[in-house]
Amino acid sequence: MMPKKRIVIVDYNLGNIYSVQQAFIAIGQNPILSNNIEDIISADALVLPGVGAFGDAMKNIHDLKIFEPIIQFVKSGKPFLGVCLGMQLLFEESNEFGLHKGFNFIKGSIKKFPALNLAGLKLKVPQIAWNTIYKKDESAWVNTPLSEIKNNEYMYFVHSYYAIPSDIDDVLTLTKYDEIEYCSAVKKNNIFAMQFHPEKSGNEGLKVYKNWVENI
Repeated sequence: MMPKKRIVIVDYNLGNIYSVQQAFIAIGQNPILSNNIEDIISADALVLPGVGAFGDAMKNIHDLKIFEPIIQFVKSGKPFLGVCLGMQLLFEESNEFGLHKGFNFIKGSIKKFPALNLAGLKLKVPQIAWNTIYKKDESAWVNTPLSEIKNNEYMYFVHSYYAIPSDIDDVLTLTKYDEIEYCSAVKKNNIFAMQFHPEKSGNEGLKVYKNWVENI
């Protein structure tokens, strides 16, 4: 059995915090939900989930005065996990309902899926579907939480916007929606983040969380 770690899930009043918490409980952990500055800074590992609008999320984070503590945590080198909107917030900016600045941990931006595909047909937005994640190259997932996940494994997605990293080295997985190939997970130093929802992706999703915890 894995030893329990002090995992803090950031509660900024926007997101799927309870389903993420239940996923960690299912793998034997006991994470706390908190927006307390001391809890964030002193955690063994920090999880930033999220469902909703980028601008609303950043406003809540600033209003709660946890923007700088999250930056301090990431700079400490301790494990940091982003899920769905929590991944998008790590980028420089998003154009969702205006231009909004993110944490700038990862260079790049967040863009909306186009209304039409290349054939001029309407693209269903948001993407609400099981879709595959695949490697950008054969060794991409070595020594990452995806090391035991099969290439082209299905994960669950719900999103209208997607990340465009500036540096290909930050891209961990790719996914294709219609003709659009986009980044569905990133890895940079102590940051690991996913556009998909492991907590809604069955046993393989739980395996991603378990593998992440085992490396804390």
